Amino acid sequence: MTDPETKDTASQERSAPQKKGTLLPLSPNPATNLVIADIVVRGASSLFRKGVEQKVAEKTAHDQNEARQVLDGRGIVTTLGLYGASKLATRSPVGLGIVAGGLVLKTLYDRGKDRQRRLRKRSK
Repeated sequence: MTDPETKDTASQERSAPQKKGTLLPLSPNPATNLVIADIVVRGASSLFRKGVEQKVAEKTAHDQNEARQVLDGRGIVTTLGLYGASKLATRSPVGLGIVAGGLVLKTLYDRGKDRQRRLRKRSK
């Protein structure tokens, strides 16, 4: 014989209206839903990142060919370096400070090199 309290609770759960704004799970298994959500988030993140990279390369490169070379010319060492820096930056505030400091130094270095190049070009 079934417990009357269990029967009442089960019928209430089935007839209870869903809250507005709640997500309907795709699968009854929470692990499957988490995998699906992870794939969707990673895919969207990858598309967004590629779009941003392309726009930045197009706006900062001197011509279209240079932008294409910058995007296509990354080797395995650069890819691994970017991966490592992103992991370091996302895991701790200290890591974020190290990566941000490195990016500031690289920007200052690039600006100094560009300034030297412009000065040499003017003096010729």
